[in-house]
Amino acid sequence: MFKGSMPALVTPFRNGELDLDTLKKLVEWHIGEGSNGLVPVGTTGESPTLSHREHETVVEEVVKAAAGRLPVIAGAGSNNTTEAMRLAQHAEKVGADAILVVTPYYNKPTQSGLIAHFTAIHDCCELPVIIYNIPGRSVVDMKPDTMGRLAELPRIVGVKDATGDLARVCDQRMTCGADFIQLSGEDATAHGFNAQGGTGCISVTANVAPKMLSEMQASCLSGNYGRALEIQDRLMPLHKAIFTEPGLVGVKYAMSRLDLCSEEVRLPLTGLSDETRVLVDDGLRHAGLMN
Repeated sequence: MFKGSMPALVTPFRNGELDLDTLKKLVEWHIGEGSNGLVPVGTTGESPTLSHREHETVVEEVVKAAAGRLPVIAGAGSNNTTEAMRLAQHAEKVGADAILVVTPYYNKPTQSGLIAHFTAIHDCCELPVIIYNIPGRSVVDMKPDTMGRLAELPRIVGVKDATGDLARVCDQRMTCGADFIQLSGEDATAHGFNAQGGTGCISVTANVAPKMLSEMQASCLSGNYGRALEIQDRLMPLHKAIFTEPGLVGVKYAMSRLDLCSEEVRLPLTGLSDETRVLVDDGLRHAGLMN
């Protein structure tokens, strides 16, 4: 169920408020472009600067707009276990298909703390749980052995792996089993991630190039890595440009260039520098997405 190209959805703003009309249009666009799932209110959805009510509203609206046509994996992460449980229960209540739960950031729990945190979230609802391991931002790395212990729980079904370590995919196959869902959390290495045993990507660049990334993921899943590499080569300059500064800022600017949404972000994030705007424009042209 959870495979292929799944955009880590941006949260559109207009004059500082949620732009729900644009959010609904983006859901329809992604369905038409062939995306395989939607992931609202992750980091790319600016969850750190949304209020709890805004977070819940975005999940509700995406679930309603998707209307069962493709799975919705709702962001439900927090470094406060009780808060993460509440977000998980809300996602279940409004009809999300799964939750994405980041490793707790800033407070740096031990591996045993991670097990306790994810076990509590697992036990609080009936939704499948996808672990989000991103040590570069959370400053804690869930080790493969720890993930293997959590994979024994029936509803901890997979990982969004943003370590950038392709050997980690193989390590996790050993500890979690070959059926454990491994999704890349890094666009630039998603092709290689699949070759090691991954089955998809929760992608930032898919916000602006969903059709190409859906085709790339389908090519990988069918074993046509040559065709997938052709697409990756076209998108690589765009991947790099988007992540020159915080990725959600880069991709919102790219989306604004294609009239998909405003480039507006919330503080402490700010708009792209002029130099990075040039890189993103060049990446869009290289990918054939803009003249």
